[in-house]
Amino acid sequence: MIAVIEAGSKQYIVQEGQTIQTELVGDVETIEFKPLLVIDGDKIQVGKPTLENAVVKATVAKEIVKGDKVVILKYKAKKRQSTKTGHRQKYSSITITDIKA
Repeated sequence: MIAVIEAGSKQYIVQEGQTIQTELVGDVETIEFKPLLVIDGDKIQVGKPTLENAVVKATVAKEIVKGDKVVILKYKAKKRQSTKTGHRQKYSSITITDIKA
């Protein structure tokens, strides 16, 4: 069974047992999503905007995953001014445990 969920303003295609990295969800152990679309073999259910009776359950890992570092360089020509900063996004690792249509 395949489902499309929305987590942190992004959409993910998930299956049972799959692990995805989303934006931080906080200090919760389990989380439930309302799927936008569920595919079960030949049956396809599309929500407007979500499916009311369907639920995707997931567990959240305790450790926080850090993404790649992004370097930002600001430079002003003819002024001899440059600023170098960086950013490293933090993610939550979520494992899909159950999909009910």
